[in-house]
Parts: sequence; structure tokens; C-alpha cells
Amino acid sequence: MTTYDLVTELTDDESRSVFEVYDAVFGDQPDYTTWRSEVWDRHRVRGGFHLARAYEGERLVGFGYGYTGERGQWWTDTCAAAVPADVDQGWFGGHFEVVTLAVPPSAQGHGHGAALMDHLLLGLPHDRALLSTYAADRPAPRHYARLGWTRLAHDVPRPGSDLWGLRRHPASG
Repeated sequence: MTTYDLVTELTDDESRSVFEVYDAVFGDQPDYTTWRSEVWDRHRVRGGFHLARAYEGERLVGFGYGYTGERGQWWTDTCAAAVPADVDQGWFGGHFEVVTLAVPPSAQGHGHGAALMDHLLLGLPHDRALLSTYAADRPAPRHYARLGWTRLAHDVPRPGSDLWGLRRHPASG
């Protein structure tokens, strides 16, 4: 049975478990210490940070995280500067930025990605969300399209990546 949770703070052991899944999916960081200092510790202190996790028993089988994207942050500014003129500039600043959604190949095909995205966006006050993913015909972009996301721009924020957006109805507080 799969269980899901949503957290805003993690212990060191929980962060290490997140890295193990991240590494199994992306493998783009040399080690845990580098990922922690270069990526994780910077992201988890940003406003609006939260993390959705999927467990099968005690084993973490996927996660997604994000935070409030603002002008002055590298990703937001890079995307805003790179989008074509016909893309609505109203997307940037105060959006929810989905940084990572990761489900290892051994756990894919069971609905974890969709459930994680639902948990991640649940209750957010943001009226729009943004993410970037592969430009090529791969599972991730097909997944986001099925979930209602719209491709906003090609090769943004860098060649080989596409920018995707989702208009939402924010939770009232």
C-alpha cells in the first residue's frame, strides 16, 4: 500500500533518503554532500517550500518539491528573460515552482507521479505553477501534459528543456 505525506521540514536522514531517490532518477550530482550544499540546502529554506513523498511501506518510492518562485531567483529570472514575446509575462514571480518530481524506474507506472503532483499542489495559495523538463518526447513531458500542464516555451531555461505552466484555482485561506 502506498502512502503519501507533505512536509516542510526534514531531518538529515530524511534528506539522505530524498537524495537516494533523486540520484536513482537523475544521477547528475557527484555525491550527497555536493547535492546537499549546491541544491538542497538552498532550496529548502525558500518561502513556500514543501515536499510531497510517496512510501511503499517504509521505502521512499518518489518525491516532489517546490517553493514560491520570485524575481531575483536564478530560475525565474532566466526563464522570464528567455521566453518568446508572445508568452504571457504574468507567469513569473509569486508562482509555485515545481523543482523536482522524481519516481525511480522501479516504481514508475503505479500512479505515484500524478499522486505526488496532486499532494504537492494541494492547498497552495498560488494561482499558477511552473516547471521545466525535457524537451524530447520522454515520459516526463507526456506526464505533465496528461496532468493538464501547458508547454509555454521550447529551450527554456536552457537548450533541451521546455517551460511548462499550470493555471490553478488557489486555496482560500
